Amino acid sequence: MMTYIVRRAGYTVAVLFGVNLLTFVLFFAVNTPDDQARLQLGRRVTAEAIERWKAEHGYDRPLFFNSAATGAARLTDTVFFNTSRRAMNFDFGRTNEGVNIGEEIRQRVVPSLLIGAQVFVLAIGAAVLLALGLALFRATNLDAVGVALLVAMMSISTLFYIIVGQFVVGRVLQLAPVSGFAPGSRAEAFLVLPIIVLVLSYLGPEARLFRTIFLEELGKDYVRTARAKGLSEWLVMGRHVLRNSLIPIVTSSGTLLPAVITSTIVTETFFAIPGLGNFTIEGITQQDFGIVRAMVFVGSVLYVLSYLIVDLVYTMVDPRIRLH
Repeated sequence: MMTYIVRRAGYTVAVLFGVNLLTFVLFFAVNTPDDQARLQLGRRVTAEAIERWKAEHGYDRPLFFNSAATGAARLTDTVFFNTSRRAMNFDFGRTNEGVNIGEEIRQRVVPSLLIGAQVFVLAIGAAVLLALGLALFRATNLDAVGVALLVAMMSISTLFYIIVGQFVVGRVLQLAPVSGFAPGSRAEAFLVLPIIVLVLSYLGPEARLFRTIFLEELGKDYVRTARAKGLSEWLVMGRHVLRNSLIPIVTSSGTLLPAVITSTIVTETFFAIPGLGNFTIEGITQQDFGIVRAMVFVGSVLYVLSYLIVDLVYTMVDPRIRLH
């Protein structure tokens, strides 16, 4: 078991290093520090001002290899090494306005996690229950209506759910605030509507996928054996079909987790929630490369960690996976 965990953790570190290298190339090799300085200071800027800006941000060294240094400093006294080292410590420097990016991320991660965690649990739970119900009443009018409803939900954009939710729930019924956020115990009141919107947007595709998985399992021999033993259809579905469907369900759930985090970019913007998604939009609109680079790195960390968690959950669902 420990060997399996170490191997998967090694893969995660390798992937994270590759993402960091690719991100650095995009932000520094393609768009050089000189270009970033001109973008921030203006096109008609002197060479002295550019060098001063680069020195203030730590970009006045060579990118990958410092030929002027000696020994290990040829690799360590570079922009790539220094930015990578700081990123591993979640030190991303400051924004164009002088705000500490790392501290801002630590403050904004709370509302994003509150949304993402609840959406993930509710979406997966509702999708499993709905899919089990449709598979139980397969080939009936209820199943046909349910599948049609799921396809319709898959075809509707998240923006539609946001607009309708804000108008109906927020303005007409006045059951929840339309936008904004309050810390502490009042936070949930502002998160109810965004959570409902995201759950509805993910319920269609997830429930339809799980229904297909359950129907495939229902045609296997062990299900016929369970029925022959006199087990009720409810027990067959809950005790056998669901248990043997956990591997594809966990796989789909692993891809949903980072997707939920990514989708909060749009949701937080429309609901004015000061989370990581809103912070990313601010960095893009203000052309603040420090914010964008930091959010790309944080997003990649969340992605690889989610897949590492999925790999570990696999071993709980099917211990045979530890041998591979």
